[in-house]
Amino acid sequence: MPGGASALVGRDAELSALVRWIEELARGTGRAVLVEGEPGIGKSSLVRAAVAVAGRRGCQVLWAEGDELGQALPLRPLLDALAVGELDTEPRLATIRRLLRGEVSGGADPTVAASEQMLTLMTELCSAAPTVLVVDDLQWADTATIGVWEWLARSAERSALLLIGIVRPIPQRDDLDAIRRAVGEPGTVRLGGLPTKAVANLVSAISDGQPGEELLRLADGAAGNPLYLTELLEALLRSDRLKVNDTGVIEVTGGPVPESLYAAIADRLDFLPRELRTTLQAAALLGMEFPVTDLALVRNCRIADLVPAIDEACAAGVLTDVRDKLVFRHPLIRQALYDDIADAVRPAWHQDAARALAEAGVPHDRVARQLLQAVSAPGAGPLDDRLLDWLAEAAPILIAQTPKTAVNLLRQASRRSPADTERGAKLASRLADALFRAGDHVRAARVAHRAMAVITEPDLLVDLHWTAAQCRALAGRAEESFESLARALELPGMSARHRARLLVMTARAHRDLGEVTVAGRVATEALTTAEQAGDRWAVGWALHVLIIVSIMQGDVEKALPLFERALEVVEDDTTLTDLGLLLQINKAVALGDLDRYDDALHAAERVRHRADQTGSLVRLAQAQTALTELLFEVGRWDDAQAEIENLSDDFKDPGVTCCDRGIAAVIAFHRGDPATARQHLQLAAPSAEKIGNRVIAPLTLARSLHHEINDQPADALAELTACVTGHAEELDEMEDLLPEAARLAARIGTTGTATDIAAQTATLARRSQVPHRVAAAAYCRGLLERDPALLQQAAEHYHEANRPLQRAKALEAAAITHVGRGDRDAARTAFTHADDLYDHLGAHWDQTHLRAQLRRYGIRRGPRVKHRQAKVGWKSLTPTETKIAGMVAAGLPNRQIAEQLVLSPRTVGTHVSHILAKLGVRSRIDIAREAAEHSRVPR
Repeated sequence: MPGGASALVGRDAELSALVRWIEELARGTGRAVLVEGEPGIGKSSLVRAAVAVAGRRGCQVLWAEGDELGQALPLRPLLDALAVGELDTEPRLATIRRLLRGEVSGGADPTVAASEQMLTLMTELCSAAPTVLVVDDLQWADTATIGVWEWLARSAERSALLLIGIVRPIPQRDDLDAIRRAVGEPGTVRLGGLPTKAVANLVSAISDGQPGEELLRLADGAAGNPLYLTELLEALLRSDRLKVNDTGVIEVTGGPVPESLYAAIADRLDFLPRELRTTLQAAALLGMEFPVTDLALVRNCRIADLVPAIDEACAAGVLTDVRDKLVFRHPLIRQALYDDIADAVRPAWHQDAARALAEAGVPHDRVARQLLQAVSAPGAGPLDDRLLDWLAEAAPILIAQTPKTAVNLLRQASRRSPADTERGAKLASRLADALFRAGDHVRAARVAHRAMAVITEPDLLVDLHWTAAQCRALAGRAEESFESLARALELPGMSARHRARLLVMTARAHRDLGEVTVAGRVATEALTTAEQAGDRWAVGWALHVLIIVSIMQGDVEKALPLFERALEVVEDDTTLTDLGLLLQINKAVALGDLDRYDDALHAAERVRHRADQTGSLVRLAQAQTALTELLFEVGRWDDAQAEIENLSDDFKDPGVTCCDRGIAAVIAFHRGDPATARQHLQLAAPSAEKIGNRVIAPLTLARSLHHEINDQPADALAELTACVTGHAEELDEMEDLLPEAARLAARIGTTGTATDIAAQTATLARRSQVPHRVAAAAYCRGLLERDPALLQQAAEHYHEANRPLQRAKALEAAAITHVGRGDRDAARTAFTHADDLYDHLGAHWDQTHLRAQLRRYGIRRGPRVKHRQAKVGWKSLTPTETKIAGMVAAGLPNRQIAEQLVLSPRTVGTHVSHILAKLGVRSRIDIAREAAEHSRVPR
């Protein structure tokens, strides 16, 4: 039978290939595989036989199944597969479920955040033990599951994962085509019809005898499909249509014979009593698998009343009991029952099912599944008032789980509910939110604006303003929020709580536009109002804006007590978890601005871990960017690059993307790789357009370097001075540009610009004696006056601040001024120290420039072994990669490596991928072999 050994007749070659790949997995080498073929061809049975070997080889096996009716429910197959057995997955699965239910805030698309968490969980499982993940009926999987599958497929060879997808040739989907391309021909196992000899063997096995010519002729019409053959022969056996003649050959008696698989299934189901058939059709409404409680609700009866019908269906081989659910034995059986429901009846029955499930309070996703079928089927009628009321209340959870699905439901519901009614107002507000979450910012803004014109309920009005403000910010039109927010603030009867929240939005809009002073004034008013109203949400957000204002104005010390106050407000309040993460991210940045890098790095690593655990992808991206900036500043450029690669730009807001790409471009320029640097600048361009004239220091520095490397120093200086003079209030971003502007001004000879910059850095240093500010003041004044003593002093302060790149630049300038004054010994000493720093950073462009300048004066660096010249092989590994390679060789999974090195498992995974690529190997075992050959690697 298809579910048993008979489906393996004639599949020896395919089974051998799968078993060979499982053996490779047990040795640490993974891959992605697609098993493709028509329904009933034996795909699932083949894979089940193969993965039985995996269990005996010590691999953990996970089996997920797609569901045609469940395609709107993200990650459902993977969630079900990972929730079984003894796997320690429940904490991460709980986070994913909370994300999909919308219980974790953060501004990110919940499905994207949940997918990221699922990838992290799979990485942890593969680090713990070789893993086989099978996704059956991949063609019915939701887009999030397919996205996770594709990502895993592209990285499977670098992990202990055998990823198997079981898929039909149809339906054709673009995302499935992408998966096929990712796997390629070497990893695709196509099952066609069984050859003639195998068909005869299968017929013999099922009929328990030697088949005659007529029986083989009928079997030949099955086109070698094992399920077709099985259903056809079992139908003949049930109707006593087979007999054994005197020679022991099985022949077919007279009478009609089913001519197709559906006919065979229909023939099989015809014998079912009418009441049982109706019950099974109700079950077919619920999908391939379902809780018996849901079936009782749809049938409007007690579970006890269903027991006889369920027992009979299981005995007939139509249903089977799997854990706590009932499951159709085969999708085609369920499809035959579902198709047998009249077209005019089906949508109405789905609506009745949705109503019954909603009234019973079952999880929202199961109600939504029925609603989707009720409204999408041809001839579907409108939803009734009870379902519309349910949808208005349940919409936030549906939006969090699957915003695109929620959009379809809410659009239809909104048409029947005018926005000036209580229910219509809720539906309009939810529709605007769903459109925003689904990425349709233009329509979201349009719906929000129309609703704001008629809605007066304060809570909904504030929600609509929040959605509209986010849409405008993404479109680079934050200034457009002011007029509508001002009108809302003037509405009669506006409570202090709502007024405080609207003021917070106004302050954030001013901040987005770089209007720092105004943002601080409005945030102060918002804070006072929020405290009077006792609204912790508004108090926390108002304090956050004031913190950002203080940092942007360069007064970081003033921000520290505000951090403590704000963190006390959000402490133990789950509704303010997202704000708490944001505050901790900005506190890490502030500590870095004070040159407290040990504290800053620890804080950034801690909040990144927290963001990862909560599933807030937006905050995770921001935490990683904060950590990336800190790592760059202290000279850990390889680690900074690994952090940048951890998340796709799709998961980041525009400012974060600009910062990450700017840092990556700056590193590439300094390391003498302008082609890669320009690629990063191109990738940053769309996000840069969205943030308008907002200054992102790393991106501005990268643009300036682009001009300088193209021998356009005047343009490079103009890039910097435009920001310095045009954004005087944004001191946190501006002060990082001042030393570079002073260096370029000194090179070009624009004394006036150099004088202004030196004055600005002196003012900052007087305001705060932070080491890097004192260093910047000495550096800029030393460049202006060509004073080597000041430049040496700047290098010492930069050393105290733990900023190696700036220290090297100060030493370089000191070397040049020393040699200009004839002090060759001092020049050689400064040159040597700067050269060592550039060498340690891998800043080959700076190093080449430095040597060229000093060579003119006869000062050269003697021959020596250059640091990390190799591009491939063991010697090409960075210090962090070398350390991780040693830990991999010691058998530690990524999760334990991450804990010991205070990194995220995702960052460790990125490093392991780099190690595999540099060593030209495919598995962790190969890394261990390489490590064993190098005594300097920890064993």
